[in-house]
Amino acid sequence: MNAPTAAAHLLPAIHLRDVPPALIDALQSRFGTQCSTAQAVREQHGRDEGSLQAPPPSAVVFAESTQDVADAVKLASQYDVPVIAYGAGSSLEGHLLAVQGGISIDVSRMNRVLSVNAEDLTVTVQPGITRKQLNDAIKDTGLFFPIDPGADASIGGMSATRASGTNAVRYGTMRENVLALQVVTASGEVIHTGTRAKKSSAGYDLTRLLVGSEGTLGIMTEITVRLYPLPEAVSAAICSFPSIEAAVHTVIQTIQLGVPIARVELIDHHTVRMVNAHSKLTLREEPMLLMEFHGSPAGVKEQAETVQDIASEFGGQAFEWASTPEERTRLWTARHNAYFAAVQSRPGCRAISTDTCVPISRLADCLLESVDEVEASGIPYFLVGHVGDGNFHFGYLIDPDNADERTRAEQLNHQLVARALSMGGTCTGEHGVGIHKMGFLLDETGAGAVNMMRAIKRALDPKNILNPGKIFAM
Repeated sequence: MNAPTAAAHLLPAIHLRDVPPALIDALQSRFGTQCSTAQAVREQHGRDEGSLQAPPPSAVVFAESTQDVADAVKLASQYDVPVIAYGAGSSLEGHLLAVQGGISIDVSRMNRVLSVNAEDLTVTVQPGITRKQLNDAIKDTGLFFPIDPGADASIGGMSATRASGTNAVRYGTMRENVLALQVVTASGEVIHTGTRAKKSSAGYDLTRLLVGSEGTLGIMTEITVRLYPLPEAVSAAICSFPSIEAAVHTVIQTIQLGVPIARVELIDHHTVRMVNAHSKLTLREEPMLLMEFHGSPAGVKEQAETVQDIASEFGGQAFEWASTPEERTRLWTARHNAYFAAVQSRPGCRAISTDTCVPISRLADCLLESVDEVEASGIPYFLVGHVGDGNFHFGYLIDPDNADERTRAEQLNHQLVARALSMGGTCTGEHGVGIHKMGFLLDETGAGAVNMMRAIKRALDPKNILNPGKIFAM
């Protein structure tokens, strides 16, 4: 396995396309106050939570309907100007950056639940609704939407990046949970893919093609997703371990035994310390697993006892339960705030994040070798992982003005991704490719597969106006 062949941390060459005043005039004529060219608004829509930067878009259109999106795309297509869909802005790999200029289409106002089909366990929503808003809206149905990437991301953004998160070990990712889409194409046409049926053999699976395409093939305006019954019983637990290796082997054995655990998150001792300071907790500052069990009261009890026995074999101790909703919320809020806790631990820093995923059998090897490398580098870091499915995240905390630190952090990122690929893993488990992982995609899939992706992109977006400069270079 060779090291990655491209400097994946570098922005592609920025070649801004001309945005003619006639297009801005046309957008303002069509959308009125829904179209903004204010500097502050443009800058907000020209960055995400990652560390890369680029010039902001020339204008922002706040879409309120599918027709708004279609009209904005049609106008942009007339002038060959890029369009970039914007949801909650929580992506990490430069997905939102206007590297070729253009306009941003903000769909956050498209945040309605369109229909709930409780009997079929499905719901159809607009793309701007966030996962928390969705679950609040359906809480009286006895159902919930389980995909939880941590941030309160929009369903559109989660679909576009094929997100997963803490519950993926039990409920799968967005790939398994998106059933149907309404999409605006590069020409401004509105198409529908998929149905509410559980399965289909009708033609190409366009829904799966679009889920994970990062806004480069179409802009989603309606999304139908699976729902699940709220579990009868839920119990959460934490357990501390003498080493990361012991914690990971506990997870591996739990998965290999077929225990249907709903969540299992790894936090290393550095991150526990940061979380304690940020969330005012008193967790043991050792490698820790946060676990959650769903099912009947008897089933949850059996699952938890099995995992507790496994953990004790690997030196797990301080096994603590959180059975009330308040206690569980406190623990999972602390976990979800780990990124912000880490960033606040070094004022003024930026985090260069990774999200590789490996087969569960290679998880311990990949993690331990990567920990040794980052410890030797001297770069402050945090480590969290959705380790039940082999997915983990390092965050390298760098001074953005220190070129040496950035270089060292990116080298660590390169080494980690190369290691994951050599072990049969992937360069990105859930964040997506965006800009930051473009070079690694070629290493993972090979030139032939990337050329096939390019051919699909050219066929569906011949003017290359849908979020250009992302996933691969044209």
